[in-house]
Amino acid sequence: MARRKVGNPLALAVLACLAERPMHPYEMSTTMRERGKHESIKLNYGSLYTVVESLQKHGLIAVRETVREGRRPERTVYEITPAGRLEFTDWLAELVSTPVKEFSAYEAGLSLLGGLGPDEALRALRQRALKLRGEIEAGREMMRQAGHMRLPRSS
Repeated sequence: MARRKVGNPLALAVLACLAERPMHPYEMSTTMRERGKHESIKLNYGSLYTVVESLQKHGLIAVRETVREGRRPERTVYEITPAGRLEFTDWLAELVSTPVKEFSAYEAGLSLLGGLGPDEALRALRQRALKLRGEIEAGREMMRQAGHMRLPRSS
């Protein structure tokens, strides 16, 4: 894996947004949340501004314009640079193509599962399965309501 100038996954998400069109940070945040990116990338507004500053400092994004609407504060609109577009595609291709060992909390828990004893371990795994089924059904319901998919209820 290459060492990135800005290695935070949130930076990759910012580059993805700006690869579509110029945006200001609030619009980036809204776009990411609407698309559910906060489910896979830690997204908070303070970090977003820090990442934007870092991407700009490294020449991966640039200020396109500063706009003001009515009495609202000024908003700085950023755009991706050619170097940023290259970094985005290279980084994304590397993440998808190159397997790396990732240490998840769940995997750590499974590796130490014997500490619970058989009955408690089974109870914990069943509880997890029940919660996951609920999340799946909630996702299906959201998709049905959005009209994007017609999925049968799981059994």
